[in-house]
Amino acid sequence: MARAVGRNLRALPAYERSAEIYDVIYSWKDYASEAKRIRQLAVRYGPPDARTLLDVACGTGNHLRYLVRWYRATGVDRNPEMLRRARRAVPGARFVQGSMQSFRLRERFDVLTCLFSAIGYVRSKADLHRTIRNFARHLKPGGVMMVEPWLTPAGYSAGSFHLGTFGTPEFPIARMNGSERRADRSIMEMHHLVPAGRRVRHWVERHEMMLFDVPTQLAAYRAAGLRVRRIRSGFHPDRGLYLAVRPRGLAEGGSRPNR
Repeated sequence: MARAVGRNLRALPAYERSAEIYDVIYSWKDYASEAKRIRQLAVRYGPPDARTLLDVACGTGNHLRYLVRWYRATGVDRNPEMLRRARRAVPGARFVQGSMQSFRLRERFDVLTCLFSAIGYVRSKADLHRTIRNFARHLKPGGVMMVEPWLTPAGYSAGSFHLGTFGTPEFPIARMNGSERRADRSIMEMHHLVPAGRRVRHWVERHEMMLFDVPTQLAAYRAAGLRVRRIRSGFHPDRGLYLAVRPRGLAEGGSRPNR
C-alpha cells in the first residue's frame, strides 16, 4: 500500500519542485487559442511589421510553442528547470535565465508578453514599477506589451480551499491549497501528492502574490511612459489583460525625454 511521506514539510519557494509536473497540472489550458489572441492583439495595436517577441516568465514555453509561427521568439524565466523543459519543447526559440525585475537583453522587441498572472510575484508596489520599467526598456518604439495580471484585492477570496486532480489513473497527481491574505499580499501554500514507485511524494510550495487594484496597476504603466488600456476580456474572466504601447520618442529609462 502506498503511504504518504514528508510530514511537517518546510514550504519551498513557488515552482521549486513542481516544474516537473507543471505541464500535467496545466494541460487543460488552451495555449493555442491564447497565442492566436496574442497575435490578433499584436496586429491590431503593435507595429505593422512586428517580427520579434519576448515572453517574460515563459515557464515551460507553452505559449511560445505557437507564437514561434509568427515571431522570432525569446523566453525569459528565473527557474532553470522550467527553462530546460522549454528549450526541449520549443527548439525554435531562444531562452534566457533571469528575473522579470532585472533581466537585461541586448535587443528590443516588437511584442512583449507576461502571462498567466506571473506579474503577481512582484514583491511590492515599488517592485511593480521597477518591473514595468524593465519591460518598457525592452520594447521597440511603437512596440506593444500584454500583461495578464493577478487578482485585485476585491477579487481575491481568502479562507477558501482548492483541490485539483490531474494526470492519469496510472500516474495521478493531487494539489490542494488554502488561501490567506496578509495586507495586500495573497498567500497560498500548495500541497502536492505525486506517485514515486510504491510511495507517495508530498511537498509544499508557497506562493505569495501581490494584490493590486486597477488604478495602482495603470499608474505603473503610465509612470514608465507607456500608453495603457485594460481589456476586461483577457484569458481569465476575473483578471483581464493590460495592453500597453511604447510611444515613439520614449527615453531609454522608461520616461519621456525632456523637450
